Amino acid sequence: MQAHSLITGMGANGLAATQAGAEAAANSAESNENLIGIDEVQRSLNRSRASVYRYTNTDPRNLNPPFNPRKLNPEYRSDQKEPLMFHPNEVARFARDVLRIKEVTVEVLNSPSTATQQLLSSILDELRTIRSLLNEGQGSTTNLDSRREQHEQARPAA
Repeated sequence: MQAHSLITGMGANGLAATQAGAEAAANSAESNENLIGIDEVQRSLNRSRASVYRYTNTDPRNLNPPFNPRKLNPEYRSDQKEPLMFHPNEVARFARDVLRIKEVTVEVLNSPSTATQQLLSSILDELRTIRSLLNEGQGSTTNLDSRREQHEQARPAA
């Protein structure tokens, strides 16, 4: 059987979105960048759009049905009109465990940096610079203290 590859974009916030839980991840605009839609699932599983919908864990009476290990479970939705979105790891789990595709590869690509990521990066660089200056300042303070002590020991007491 051929190997399937699932490619998605994930920024620096990917881990945080995974740890925060389904509701918080769905409400975060940045975490939606990590999710993939029906079209990407269709391409990655090499299945028709109808079969992807048939695999999906949905219920017209329940907006967010409980996890079903035999189905493809979409992410949390707050409105019936929102499109179905899937986490790449869930698609890989479904392909491996349910469809019995032996070789499933999930490739996570870094998304282009956003203004927030650029700002955080510049703040981090500035904090590193401040830390290095403080470390240098502490080293010079100890040199001054040791020289002062040597100078006081060399002078006789009055």
